[in-house]
Order: sequence, then structure tokens, then C-alpha cells
Amino acid sequence: MAYAVGHKPTSEGRMGHHGYGENEATLGDRLTAAREGAGLSVAELADRLGVRAETMQGWEADQAEPRAVFLGRLSGMLGVPLTWLLTGKGQGPQTGGDGAASLPRTELRELRRLLHEATQRIDRLEELLAND
Repeated sequence: MAYAVGHKPTSEGRMGHHGYGENEATLGDRLTAAREGAGLSVAELADRLGVRAETMQGWEADQAEPRAVFLGRLSGMLGVPLTWLLTGKGQGPQTGGDGAASLPRTELRELRRLLHEATQRIDRLEELLAND
């Protein structure tokens, strides 16, 4: 199902609980669905991303939007295409089915996160060594 930017229903709940039609889901709705699909709490995702849980909650509530650098990282961590996260077009998070099938995706996301962190540390150390 494709989700696109639009207006949130006032009392219908989040996307994980009620389906939204075309032009109804917001960036915050898609972010929530992707986070829930990845089996992460707001606090867990915020910690992995390096932001406060309140910041994450604001993004999900459409009170603020993440900067581009965070959108790219969210896409990778949550295993959803950046295009889907931004526009709702394309394949969103996988829902339902066998929980065991999501284990390889979860492991892949964690490995990507670790690789990203390691790359940042390497870059920082190379910069320090170059300045000596």
C-alpha cells in the first residue's frame, strides 16, 4: 500500500492501527509505521540515531521534520526506501507474515548502523592523525 503526504485523521489513530488511503498519511505517520515495523521503540530509535526521544516524538507527530542527514539514516536503519519515507510512493515497511523472516532485515539494519558508526570513527581518527 502506498502512503502519501496529506492530513492526519483527527481521531483515527496511527498508521500501524488504521489504514490510510492515498494522500492521507504524513511523514510522521510513515516514520511511525517504519519504526514499528522494525520493532523499535521511540527511545531505541532515538538512541541509535543520536537524538533525544522528544525529538523523535516531534517528528512522528509532525511537529518538526528531520534534517536530510537524519532522513537518510532513518531510511537505512528502518529498512525503507527514502522515497517512500518522503512521499509514500513505493514499497513501505513489511507488515504481517512470519516474524522469523524479519530477523535477517533486523540484523542487516544493525550491521549498517555499526558500519556507519565505524566509518565515522575512522574518519575522525584519520583527521586527528593528519593534524599531528
